[in-house]
Amino acid sequence: MQVLVRDNNVDQALRVLKKKMQREGVFREMKARRAYEKPSERRNREEAEAVRRARKAARKQAIRDGLIAGPKKKPAPARHAPRPGQSAPFASTDAAK
Repeated sequence: MQVLVRDNNVDQALRVLKKKMQREGVFREMKARRAYEKPSERRNREEAEAVRRARKAARKQAIRDGLIAGPKKKPAPARHAPRPGQSAPFASTDAAK
């Protein structure tokens, strides 16, 4: 794995490296290798992960097909009213007509 350091900015390079390692699953693997995992526990964990992935994929497909409602969208931030004496931005005027 390689990360370029630009303008001696080591902090940014470290952030990029951590993000790459997270995406590759290095941290998850390090945590898993801290202690021995019995083969039966490994099978159970992998099966549970597969079930979780399948449920997530089915849920996403059902949302795409419109069978279930998706997550609620956040409302757009409210716009402030213009100050007294100022016209609203983009307001139509009689002169423009």
